[in-house]
Amino acid sequence: MSPRPRPTATRRLLSGFVALLVLTVLVVVNRPMVAFGAEALHEFQINRLSYTQRYGHWSRLPVPENFRVNAIHAALLRTGKVLIIAGSGNNRDNFEAGTFRTVLFDPAHDEFTEVPTPTDVFCAGHTFLASGNLLVAGGTKSYEVLEKDIDHPAGVMKIKNESAAGGPRFFPKGTRLTGRTGLVYLTRADVTVPAATTMKHGDAVMTHAGEAEVWVDAERAGDAATVRGPAQYALTGLAGADRRNLYGLADKITREKQEYGGDNTSYEFDPVTERYQRVGDMVKPRWYPTLAETPNGDVLAVSGLDGFGRMLPGDNERYLTGQRRWVDAPKLKRVFPTYPALHLVADGRLFFSGSNSGYGSDTEGRTPGLWDLTNNKFQVVPGLPDPRMTETSSSVLLPPAQDQKVMIFGGGEVGESPVSTRRTAIADLDEPKPAYRPGPDLPQPARYLSTVLLPDDTVLTTGGSSGYRGGEYRGQTRSDLFNTQIYDPAGNRFADAADSTIGRNYHSEAILLPDGRVITLGSDPLYDPTGKNPGTFEQRVEVYSPPYLYKGERPTVGAGPDAVQRGTTVTFATADAGRIRAARLMRPSAVTHVTDVDQRSVALDVTPAPGGLALSIPKARGLVPSGWYLLYLVDDKGVPSTGRWVRVR
Repeated sequence: MSPRPRPTATRRLLSGFVALLVLTVLVVVNRPMVAFGAEALHEFQINRLSYTQRYGHWSRLPVPENFRVNAIHAALLRTGKVLIIAGSGNNRDNFEAGTFRTVLFDPAHDEFTEVPTPTDVFCAGHTFLASGNLLVAGGTKSYEVLEKDIDHPAGVMKIKNESAAGGPRFFPKGTRLTGRTGLVYLTRADVTVPAATTMKHGDAVMTHAGEAEVWVDAERAGDAATVRGPAQYALTGLAGADRRNLYGLADKITREKQEYGGDNTSYEFDPVTERYQRVGDMVKPRWYPTLAETPNGDVLAVSGLDGFGRMLPGDNERYLTGQRRWVDAPKLKRVFPTYPALHLVADGRLFFSGSNSGYGSDTEGRTPGLWDLTNNKFQVVPGLPDPRMTETSSSVLLPPAQDQKVMIFGGGEVGESPVSTRRTAIADLDEPKPAYRPGPDLPQPARYLSTVLLPDDTVLTTGGSSGYRGGEYRGQTRSDLFNTQIYDPAGNRFADAADSTIGRNYHSEAILLPDGRVITLGSDPLYDPTGKNPGTFEQRVEVYSPPYLYKGERPTVGAGPDAVQRGTTVTFATADAGRIRAARLMRPSAVTHVTDVDQRSVALDVTPAPGGLALSIPKARGLVPSGWYLLYLVDDKGVPSTGRWVRVR
């Protein structure tokens, strides 16, 4: 049989056109089937072993409807459970109803439980104590009120008491104060004004008036009751000397926006009883504070808005852990923006990376540097590229902690700016004059980026958005970022990881779990996907399994001490001693607003021992703060064991 002749070029083109036309018709007619096919193909590809070994894998965590909360804070407890704190969850209706929520998630059994929540710990500060308890301090005493919702002018009134003889004076909510123009203002809450105090200065006796502050609202609506300068006010119903000794002072009473007010309550959350335990009140109410552990185990609280929504002007305080009470720290006066990232370094100083969230001057207190708590000296660390773009950035003490390098990731300009940056930078704090040096750029400009230390000495970076709260960025209606990267400090480069499926911006968290996976929660977008309507808080939860979980059998950690001491060598049993290349003590995360000053990864020297390995714990308290850690053994393929809880005393 003779071969068939090849078709002409014209005929081949015509046949191709017909085939394309037929295919187009089939796609249009069967669009749902084609979409289903594409989705199925994608699912097949991302679940292949060759893909997961290189990029890892994301999965959705099924959360029962009655346990879905607005995750504002999250922390990994020494029981292996994740504490998820919502408080009022940035929801005014919840706040006014007194509906405050906390949920515990047990990843070992995929179980959720509800925890009674005594006050609104929304936007509090937190850090782990040496006991393993989580110190939670501050929170929300009052919600913001926008200008458009303010009919009656309001302001902060200072009630003065110049009498030392009458003792404290109580004034109930609704007490009337009258200005010189005859306009009346009503107190918004009960207030107790302390008595005056007398002090002798040489031969003279001086009286110092007692005072207390309270919100007041004008009795009359509208601008007529607005006052824009300092003025004195008379308390109604007083007679005789009381009329002279007790009075009000206010700088202004207006219809301007009223910011969130901070609370002064504090708690230790006990992982064993799974309850909040009330401890001493803070010296100052604080909203958006950072709590940072100091080398002796006490805690420093810095920054925040006070009870009337004003930035605290550098007034910081200490939590005396052994006494469970707060004391003023006047010798450590220093201004920071809210939620400043303060990393404890080996020599006991705190490094302010520049990262922060939310409020504060656009100039004062934003310079990165090393803060010496023994003398309040501050060593500036220069060199940060895009130095104005540190708000809503994140920072970590890179693994291992012995390298004393801090890295900052992304960020944006102050306030609701749509400008953000791809910049990363690294400061080597072991240098005599440390300075930031550029790191590799992120794939896209990013705010709210979550950064999680992994047991193999890499850093997972996930979530975030380019615009403010996931909003408009360079013409895009929504700017959530789904790309995930893993930063390798040794090679100073990012590697692509599997894309997440849920956008995470403001009010989102990511935490390393004991089994080596990473859980991601929260997100509070300003708008919905159309960009026209208010956003809805993201209550779905995702879990990421890094590539190391798909690279073979995991090593195991066997018998060993439950508690260790700095500067000692301890032995842990393992059947995998021959292939172990590293051991790490990893301090668990306590994160909110991409601020996590707890997580760190400490390298342990490893030597062979009968039946296992001998692990040496570093001596420096600033390198290994007392508390609970996860011990990971990592093999020659970078595969970590499941973490084993160990207490450093």
